[in-house]
Amino acid sequence: MRKVWMAPVCLAGLALLGGCGESMRAQTARAIDSVQSIDQENMAEMMLAVSDPAEAIQYFTAQSQAHPDRIIFRRGLARSLMRAGQAEQSIPVWQTVIAHPEATMDDRVDMAEAYIRANNWAQAEATLNAIPPTHETFNRYRLEAMVADSRQQWARADSFYEIAVGLTPTPASTLNNWGYSKLTRGDSRGAERLFLEALQHDRTLFTAKNNLVLARAARRDYELPLIEMTQGERAELLYTMALAAIRQGDVSIGRNLLQDAVATHPQHFEAAANALAALG
Repeated sequence: MRKVWMAPVCLAGLALLGGCGESMRAQTARAIDSVQSIDQENMAEMMLAVSDPAEAIQYFTAQSQAHPDRIIFRRGLARSLMRAGQAEQSIPVWQTVIAHPEATMDDRVDMAEAYIRANNWAQAEATLNAIPPTHETFNRYRLEAMVADSRQQWARADSFYEIAVGLTPTPASTLNNWGYSKLTRGDSRGAERLFLEALQHDRTLFTAKNNLVLARAARRDYELPLIEMTQGERAELLYTMALAAIRQGDVSIGRNLLQDAVATHPQHFEAAANALAALG
């Protein structure tokens, strides 16, 4: 009798074990897929962070073709194209990213930046206008300021620059852009203050140093500012100031500054030497 009722119990046990095996295999497959997804995301981040742009473009192109449903690879391709200076080519890729159901507002902001880099200001503005005002990020306001600058809407630009500066722990480049905007409007003193503030956040930002010299030269102040600079940078800044002086008709001052630049540079300063020779 024992053997008679044991048989169905054993069969039931085998069925249960079979069901457990199927469940474990499904769980294992899901775990492997999850790990692969994480690995792909880590690889994508690494390619964007440290890879040569051309190499990154090749990687993301191949991955986009192999996984056309994964937005991470399309997004990586678009960003890599922008890093490589191919903003125009990145725009169609950004458009496919935006069409993806997992697209974010940050993707739209990045597409607006691609339009700006491609000098398509109208499309950049339209793209930013389509983003809800509740999406308040540094990059969004930085681009809004640039678009306002392009339309010479100075008060609007200043407002957006101010908001952007307050949303980032590293505002040096934005302060430099804001200062350059002030300089193009003829506000050299306002520009100078912003360039100095940029250098307080990043003492190595040479573009801010160069722009600072231009702001001072616009007022015919041909003394170098009291900022940290290397010997090579000092020579470059003297050269910038010399060219500004010559353009403003202060030729003798420009000549003296060129002589100082040639004498200051730790190596042969060909550009300054050629400009000095051209003055004769």
